[in-house]
Amino acid sequence: MRILISADMEGATGVTWTADVVPQTEQWQRFRRLFTGDVNACVAGLVDGGATDVLVNEAHSSQRNLLLEELDTRARMLTGRHKPLSMMQGVDSGVDGVVFLGYHAGAGEEGVLAHTYLENSITGVWLDGLPACEGRLNAALAAEHGVPVLLVTGDDRTCADARSYAPDARLVAVKECVSRYAAICSPPEVTAGLIAEAAREGMGRARRGTPATAPHRVEVEFDATHLAAAAAVVPTVERVGARRVGFDAASMTLAMQAFKVVTAIAAGAVEGIYG
Repeated sequence: MRILISADMEGATGVTWTADVVPQTEQWQRFRRLFTGDVNACVAGLVDGGATDVLVNEAHSSQRNLLLEELDTRARMLTGRHKPLSMMQGVDSGVDGVVFLGYHAGAGEEGVLAHTYLENSITGVWLDGLPACEGRLNAALAAEHGVPVLLVTGDDRTCADARSYAPDARLVAVKECVSRYAAICSPPEVTAGLIAEAAREGMGRARRGTPATAPHRVEVEFDATHLAAAAAVVPTVERVGARRVGFDAASMTLAMQAFKVVTAIAAGAVEGIYG
């Protein structure tokens, strides 16, 4: 059984504020170890449940955060940026299941460090009319390859979101959201046990199913009108409101490719402290 772990950092054990996840800060160095600990707990549980090949795709920011020298030796790690499928790189390689580890709530929602792709600037994303955090977007991409979501970890708001897009997945809340920058956190010794057990149980659903290829509609809302105007120069992207753009795609893979272009152009249009 081959399993993909898509590993983000904002939803890792103990993470609550910007410096925890921004490369080169003292706090980031500390939380890299806790992040790696969450991944290792997941790997242990997956292997106990029957996984024979575990690929960990680094999915946060620089995508160079996990400590390879401390990674469970039963896993391999895909690290570095500019992957064609980004957070889901590897889902098309014949895997039998995927884990969303360290995930977070979406832009415009309550949750620790909640956002969708861009840390700020985006105030909402919708997939086929439904509010879409990164988990919903990535679950739709997994479904296109017939790959089930086995486990989702993050704060309690992340787990609440996951019940709607991955209702059969195991859920582990490693912290309870108090505000965007505060949470009630469980110690890593506790979360490691919870993650490992949920991963082991999640392996009971690991098997490829029928790919669910279908057209999709994505809409993105920004916090400023000029960002929508910048994104609307992309062919197929239309401006549907003062701060909102939308586009249709024949598949989720194409939808995510277009979404990456839209977010990259919007990020490039941000000007200093005025955004």
